[in-house]
Amino acid sequence: MNWFKGRHFNQDIITVAVGYYFRFNLSYRDVVEIMADRGVSVHHTTIMRWVHHYGAIFQMLWRRHKQSTSQSWRVDETYIKINGSWNYLYRAIDNQGLTLDFSLRKQRDYLAAYHFLKRLLKAYGRPSCLVTDQYGATLKAIKQVAKDGLIDLKAHQCSKYRNNLIEQDHRFIKRHRVQSAGFQSIRTAASTLAGVEVIHAMRKETRRNGSLFGFSVITELKQMLAA
Repeated sequence: MNWFKGRHFNQDIITVAVGYYFRFNLSYRDVVEIMADRGVSVHHTTIMRWVHHYGAIFQMLWRRHKQSTSQSWRVDETYIKINGSWNYLYRAIDNQGLTLDFSLRKQRDYLAAYHFLKRLLKAYGRPSCLVTDQYGATLKAIKQVAKDGLIDLKAHQCSKYRNNLIEQDHRFIKRHRVQSAGFQSIRTAASTLAGVEVIHAMRKETRRNGSLFGFSVITELKQMLAA
């Protein structure tokens, strides 16, 4: 499917603009300057619309080809402010630090934790170890997915020390938004964070695989779009 059909700018220009925004701690106007240095004149609101549109598409394409290489997982949530209110980004990684899934929710409650865990377990199967914090809503959700037959309760562990891995991984997402003026809606926040998470996940996989040429966000996006 041609995700760029009908756009005023071609695929390469859009890929560079959104790829740099998702990869680096840049504002929309920062990206405008970068594009201008390359002879491309584009307004910052146009880049904003690209970010909101393609973040969700990148997430869909990434999930289509993502496979777990480990059966030891860490699940946690972090705070994201949207239009003055705190929302919650649920995230899951494996014991190698590679991203498994993520989901932005308005509430940090049983339903949010349950739906995230259910989708995670259906996508990757039963883990041999699932580490979470001791938050009550999460523990209740774990018991429910166990009743659904998606996990063995013996595989679940509550360990603040062992969950440090994902808590450290949260920092990239939090730091990336320092330049942002703030999200105004959960829809645009979810799409933007999806793009950031996908690029972060790709970079971690490249580093694990020890690529001789390092990580190139544009190369990785082109390969994903062509797959």
